[in-house]
Amino acid sequence: MAINPPLTELDIKTADEGFYKGFAKNVAITSKVIITILVVWAVAFPEQAGTVLNGFNKFILANFATWYTWVMAAFVIVCIVLAIWPASGRLKIGLAEDKPEFSRFSWFSMMFGAGIGVGMLTWAVAEPVYHFANNPDVIKGLAEGSTEGNVLNAYKWSYLHWGFSAWSSYAICGLALGYFAFRRNLPLTVRSSLTPLFGRSLEGGLGHVIDIVAVVATILGVAQTLGFGVEQFVAGLARIGIGDWLVNDEGSASTVGILFALLVIMGASTLSALSGVGKGIKWLSNINMGLSFFLLAFFFIFGSTFFGLKALFVGMFDYLIALPAMIFTVWKADGTEVGDALSGWQGGWTVFYWAWWVAFAPFVGLFLARISRGRTVREFVIGAIIAPSIMCFVWFSFAGGTAIDLELTGGAGGVINSAADGDKIFAMTNFMLAPISEMISWIMAVLIVILLLTYLVTSADSAVLIVNTINAAGDEGPKARPHIIFWGVALGAVVAALLIVGGLSAIQTAMVIGALPFSLVMVLMCLSLLKAIYRDGQREAAGVSSTAGEPAATNPAE
Repeated sequence: MAINPPLTELDIKTADEGFYKGFAKNVAITSKVIITILVVWAVAFPEQAGTVLNGFNKFILANFATWYTWVMAAFVIVCIVLAIWPASGRLKIGLAEDKPEFSRFSWFSMMFGAGIGVGMLTWAVAEPVYHFANNPDVIKGLAEGSTEGNVLNAYKWSYLHWGFSAWSSYAICGLALGYFAFRRNLPLTVRSSLTPLFGRSLEGGLGHVIDIVAVVATILGVAQTLGFGVEQFVAGLARIGIGDWLVNDEGSASTVGILFALLVIMGASTLSALSGVGKGIKWLSNINMGLSFFLLAFFFIFGSTFFGLKALFVGMFDYLIALPAMIFTVWKADGTEVGDALSGWQGGWTVFYWAWWVAFAPFVGLFLARISRGRTVREFVIGAIIAPSIMCFVWFSFAGGTAIDLELTGGAGGVINSAADGDKIFAMTNFMLAPISEMISWIMAVLIVILLLTYLVTSADSAVLIVNTINAAGDEGPKARPHIIFWGVALGAVVAALLIVGGLSAIQTAMVIGALPFSLVMVLMCLSLLKAIYRDGQREAAGVSSTAGEPAATNPAE
């Protein structure tokens, strides 16, 4: 049977003139309408919105926990297959003559930057502390919460959520986007990654639906990240003395505090997005990296160093040994105290994280694709999973390990445990530094607030640009100011509306719902990648070009 060259053309219709010039109107308008309806509904009917979102959340946790668990396990398996498959060591993300744009050090550094964003500053301390008190091992009676014997269990479960599973989902999306954009010269948009399955039918309605799903998932996934960041940013501003009006009587962000923080963050990010990826973005990225290394070095030198080293190396060993069981196990509510507790824990933690990473995958995946042109498939998969996962483990072990050790043996007396999630890192550094100097403690809090702000701004800015790229059929050229401003305002409005309606849980629920259809798209990405790499291996063996440059294939699918 003759082996045809791959499909290297995908004609996505974009407007030639008018307000939407350069944009795929079906995608851009529909995604805007969906997000606008969500915001208006949440603001106009907050009680109804809260009730409906909670109902959807219960339905999804009851019926799709198994789906999310097995989907994420599948991503890990596919990445293992790609890492050991002989063809993946030969095939490049790009043309044969393409060379990597960045050195390995720079490449790893940028992936490190993607891995320690806003979520790291909140959860590197908060999550180990939570799991130290309670996790599935404690629920099953295999360990006692808040004791030394439960420390490594806390890290095993923390590493599950921020380790190989998370980065496998990013690697799948990044590889799918990069492989077909740079190797086949197809548009840098989500629909292109499914051409081996659906061919030219993606030029029409099917492709529009896929890109719309990606836009909505991206907005809700980034909204989740910004929601955590806003709460932490407000806590930090209150810590450095900006004003008591930022928080309410319960110690969480007040409505005024939320709106003030979003005005600062989204205003700065929209201005940044309008400037593109020029000097401002690079300057912010340099601040991110410098302050991140400084903060990590502080925990390494002045924190619980040996405690953190044990949590890192022994915790990683325990995690790797337990990983197969952890990624495949699904707990169902069965009416027993233990069964219901396990199901509730998995829904509140693991299923939530799997949905978050799926929703965040277009955002991180497109970033990984952009910086990985010229690398082999195997190099990309291994590098995009192992390097950033290890950096996440380092942050969790030294930041979270210091918090646990201070509560266990350092006399913290619940000061860290009792603080809100976003405030835990401030409570910990204040406990460590205030006895030495109140001024030093204040300066550290200011530095963390600045680091947090730069992460929030760059995350929101990148999300706006990525959404615009998808709306423009993969063309990074159109930077129409009204569209950038719309998505900047819309992203801030989604965060504000859902936070005010139901706090972080409302954002979490909306994100879990939005991620569900995109999880199906990602499963199709896996099948598409496997088919494409297999077929390209056959093409190479038969002397048929597998990259752009030859006449485009006319068959509807590969």
